[in-house]
Amino acid sequence: MRGMGNMNNMMKQMQKMQKKMAEAQAELEVEVFEGSASNGLVKVTMTGKKVVTDVTIDPEIVDPEDVELLQDMIIIATNEAIKNVEEKTNSTMGQFTQGLNIPGF
Repeated sequence: MRGMGNMNNMMKQMQKMQKKMAEAQAELEVEVFEGSASNGLVKVTMTGKKVVTDVTIDPEIVDPEDVELLQDMIIIATNEAIKNVEEKTNSTMGQFTQGLNIPGF
């Protein structure tokens, strides 16, 4: 019955890791991320859940004759914010899957 002790230890370690992962995920979800375009003239702010909470547009970039440029800047800033969320999530959550060969992680 020696193997049972090792199995119990492994289960306890997995439970600890699951708790730490849940805590890290909760922290990421409330963290604020920003993306910007045109040297900060357009900024998009979002949570770690990828929910946009703010869009800031400097009046300097608003040109009624070129709305497409403004739309493009908003897309660029939003995509940058999403990339920042994903990079932080991967670096934070990656510590839990490091060394494990789990498909999808």
